[in-house]
Amino acid sequence: MHDEATTAGAGRAAALAAGALARAVTETETHVAAHGWDQPVRVFALVRTAEALEADPDVADLLDAATVEEEARSNPELLMVVEQDGLPPAADLEHLLAQLAWPESVHGAAISIERLVLPPAAQEEAEAITDAAERLAFLQERPDREDIRMVVGVLRGGQSWCVLRSRSHDDDASLYQGERLVPGLVEALEATFL
Repeated sequence: MHDEATTAGAGRAAALAAGALARAVTETETHVAAHGWDQPVRVFALVRTAEALEADPDVADLLDAATVEEEARSNPELLMVVEQDGLPPAADLEHLLAQLAWPESVHGAAISIERLVLPPAAQEEAEAITDAAERLAFLQERPDREDIRMVVGVLRGGQSWCVLRSRSHDDDASLYQGERLVPGLVEALEATFL
């Protein structure tokens, strides 16, 4: 009996955490989208709201009253999203992520990036161009390119959630959402917790 109760409790906690992560990542994408396209990489720490309030009651001043009074107290997995300013300089995304490490008080992380996506034949043609400026000009001139914003979040426990928005379908009803839509980015973000 004890094992069944423990398993049920762990399952409920995992479901609450997954739901909180999906909500935090979706809200982060909406926040980023409000600032338009052509943005730099943005990184966010994910912190359990209830724990943040316990550690510093003044955090309540940053949140709306309903979040503080109702949600944070009833859902221990509810997440606060804290944008990280002053990211270290990096030549590319891989090097940026390699420089990130999170303290134990951070329960997850999210990242927002924009990328150009091409059909496979055009991608092969782009990869054959060795000059970076020439490759960028080629990419920007392609009428079949698609601009995609990816917001990916992960928790220390291994849960992930991704939200993708395309510039050609730039509305909240056209978001693609799922656990591992961008597996390479999920794994790279997970590695910041090792």
